[in-house]
Amino acid sequence: MSEPQRVAVVTGGGSGIGAATCGRLAADGYTLAVLDLDLDAAKAAAGPEGIGLAADVADAESMREAINTVVRTIGRIDLLVNNAGITGSQAAGRCHETPIEEWDRVHAVNVRGLFLCSRVVLPVMLAQGSGHVITVASVAGQVAFPARCAYTASKGAALLFAKSLAVDYATDGIRSNAVCPGFVQTPMTQWRLDVPELRSRVEENIPMRRVAQPTEIADAIGLLADERLSYLTGHALTVDGGWTAL
Repeated sequence: MSEPQRVAVVTGGGSGIGAATCGRLAADGYTLAVLDLDLDAAKAAAGPEGIGLAADVADAESMREAINTVVRTIGRIDLLVNNAGITGSQAAGRCHETPIEEWDRVHAVNVRGLFLCSRVVLPVMLAQGSGHVITVASVAGQVAFPARCAYTASKGAALLFAKSLAVDYATDGIRSNAVCPGFVQTPMTQWRLDVPELRSRVEENIPMRRVAQPTEIADAIGLLADERLSYLTGHALTVDGGWTAL
């Protein structure tokens, strides 16, 4: 008898860490359901065997429709990777300087999005009696990033959200863990890395003296998703080149 199909939903899967995670999970045998604002990017990341959907994690109806489509099309959800996130504009700096609309925008994606997507996926996992939610948090949820008040606060919330799920759903056969990347080279950070002075400033604070590539974070997500780690829940896996060890 063949093994049952494993299905992973990846939010923000069209680029950066999300796209790399899709590649890793596909290699590990998952059928992918990729959610992204960019439909073409979602479809490309999902591959020929998966499905790509345009969806906004901050919109409740968009999330409900997307997850209903996944269940109707594929039938189950074994893994949810809550990856979609934003850093906010350069205006989102210190608290008193951050526009209210920027604070709200960052938290709408980074915190509300986690809640809305998990809220519609968890009943599917409960009905199955199994599942795993992996949240992409950040080392910014462990130590404060200077002049990034909204982002730091949102990632702190993301980390505790993951732990909350672990506590609340452990007896239902559902695990919840988080991965906390350091500085990663993605489309959202490329503007900084393209400036030699700024890149040097970032890398000199990392013991490995380099930033991570998206595939390295995807490998960490793949590790957490390994079903052999069945007793691992409520954990935050830090992948930062030694940054927070200083």
